[in-house]
Amino acid sequence: MNKHRLFNFFQGLQENRQTLRVMVCSSMMFLTSFIILSTEPSNAAETAKPSSDVVNTKTLIVAGGCFWCVESDFDKYPGVIDVISGYTGGFTENPTYKEVTYKNTGHYEAAKITFDPSKTSVKELTEYFWVTIDPIDPRGQFCDKGDSYKTALFYQDAEQKQVFEKSLEYLKKNKPFQGEITTKILAAKKFYPAEDYHQNFKEKNALRYYYYRTGCGRDARVKQLWGKVASKELKEKS
Repeated sequence: MNKHRLFNFFQGLQENRQTLRVMVCSSMMFLTSFIILSTEPSNAAETAKPSSDVVNTKTLIVAGGCFWCVESDFDKYPGVIDVISGYTGGFTENPTYKEVTYKNTGHYEAAKITFDPSKTSVKELTEYFWVTIDPIDPRGQFCDKGDSYKTALFYQDAEQKQVFEKSLEYLKKNKPFQGEITTKILAAKKFYPAEDYHQNFKEKNALRYYYYRTGCGRDARVKQLWGKVASKELKEKS
């Protein structure tokens, strides 16, 4: 299912301030109920996760297609403290979702990952990033096509650039599939947090997220390329 159609449908419900109640029944998988409370967008900082006691933190900025999925994939990674969905890489100041999606802003949908360097590293997170995306898709990611859905790694200093470049070279030589890697390595620009309703989207809108991710074929393609869905295995262990 195309992300824009799904998003516009549910966003319409938000604008009408309606409450959506959905019961999903599956004899093979699960029986559960979802109650989704729709709210109007507000400042993204309002839904930020509680600040960590860790003083020495570092950040990683990546673009891996839909930021709902990237945020969810990294959220439970050991050592990760916070993940924020947003926009970066472009030239439009304070971009909105509609501008990034439908206009020429130069921005990618991206995620800013804050982590504890005593528990994980840029190298480990970069290696994990590769196995959560389709790095040989030059047009976007999975069902979402367009410049804002392309993949990239944004280095914030010389050390990160070196890690990214070495990781890319290793991947080119050892990837378990055919095709040219199209993921770009770019200098980081200002990161703009996305609207509040995009933050922690899976937690706030579990049913919508499930239908989007399944319909978009993300996990199916990842498994086809890498032989497994690393993010799913990670969540099962946590």
